[in-house]
Amino acid sequence: MRIKKGDIVKIISGKDRGKQGKVLRASPKLEKIVVEGVALRKKHRRPRRQGQKGEVVTLPSPIHVSNTMLFCKNCNRGVRVGYQILEDGKKIRICKKCKNEV
Repeated sequence: MRIKKGDIVKIISGKDRGKQGKVLRASPKLEKIVVEGVALRKKHRRPRRQGQKGEVVTLPSPIHVSNTMLFCKNCNRGVRVGYQILEDGKKIRICKKCKNEV
């Protein structure tokens, strides 16, 4: 999976198409990510203690990785990701469009 926690992604399909957000959580086994401010759902919480009221909480739900693209700040758009191995053996992610590190 090419998207990691902390990346900025652009949503390319679904009801939130065109929005951008930061990845809060990534699940490589499920190929899903949770993006800040995208795919919000409401959950009804029951009162836990006596005297406490129930409430409706808005939480982000996971979306599939194929519905997102990594956002490149240099290109100012969603881009495809490639890999480059440096001389010291370090592997970095690069933008396929501008060839800069993402």
